[in-house]
Amino acid sequence: MGIFSRFSDIVNSNINAILEKAEDPEKIVRLMIQEMEDTLVEVRSAAARSIADKKLLNRKLEALERDVVEWEAKAELALTKGREDLAKAALIEKNNADQAAQSIREEYQAVEEGLGKLNDDIARLEAKLKDAKLRQQSLLSRHATASKRLKARNLTHSYKVDDALTRFEQYQRRMEDVESRVEAYDLGTPKDLDHEFANLEAEESIRDDFERLKARLAEREGQQH
Repeated sequence: MGIFSRFSDIVNSNINAILEKAEDPEKIVRLMIQEMEDTLVEVRSAAARSIADKKLLNRKLEALERDVVEWEAKAELALTKGREDLAKAALIEKNNADQAAQSIREEYQAVEEGLGKLNDDIARLEAKLKDAKLRQQSLLSRHATASKRLKARNLTHSYKVDDALTRFEQYQRRMEDVESRVEAYDLGTPKDLDHEFANLEAEESIRDDFERLKARLAEREGQQH
């Protein structure tokens, strides 16, 4: 059945928690993505069936509503001709059509609500799938980069990590451990002041744009009033 047995398991899953418990996180991420993609196909198929059901119910409802109007007209005609028996029979048919139409409306409403939920589920699953793919690329990139940097540092400083890249109990801790060892070699290195000032300038620019936008909206509202 794969990693996930139900759709809710996927959309409610905590990717970090799953990876932390995994002995082979890279394999787990690939399986997660495959499971999500397969589930997305199934959910889209269910949505397509719901749309088809909705169209069919709509046609049935329109036909029944026409029947209600027609039987009402026939009942009136029978009364004008003095045929109360026919008028009553027509009203019975009208009532039957009306009840059937009401049943169809309830079924239509249930299908429409279900379709709305499917649309929400598709959006949630797509977001989860996108997050998993981004996380996969990020983790694999971090893993490769940290491994190369640590290997280079080890060669320079003759410091051996006790199998740090192959057997750690938790993947996230392994990444943090590897990165922390790399950062340890760089202690004492001055901070990148240009980068910090660039961040300050970017924040100031964003504030200025925000204030200009507020002023433009206020001016527009003033003109409308």
